[in-house]
Amino acid sequence: MGVVRNTKSVKLVNDLFNEIHSAIGVVELVEKFNGQMNKSTIYRILDRLEDEGRVHSFLGVNGLKHYAKCHDCSKSEHVDIHPHFQCTTCGKVECVSYEIKIPRLSNKKIEQAQLLLTGTCEVCLA
Repeated sequence: MGVVRNTKSVKLVNDLFNEIHSAIGVVELVEKFNGQMNKSTIYRILDRLEDEGRVHSFLGVNGLKHYAKCHDCSKSEHVDIHPHFQCTTCGKVECVSYEIKIPRLSNKKIEQAQLLLTGTCEVCLA
């Protein structure tokens, strides 16, 4: 990949993931940083952060990627495997604190696993 630089744009995106406690969709990220960086830059930064084990991605009900901060992951391995919940009423997406044990398959290397739970969040239920 060449020389890795910590630019102002990388810092902005990384700081956002350090502040939020839920997942965020790529569309929301593009809207949030509109005027500060272009869409291509955001995608490159997200790919980089995912490669470095700082964020993980998964597909939401709309088929678009969502991103959330990793815990205990590294460049070589994403170990923070857990389900995600998406409210079908308001669209809120969050990580679910429940550890999933991924089986080891002989002669195969699993690089990613996804489990998306959908339903109604506590706010929309009230």
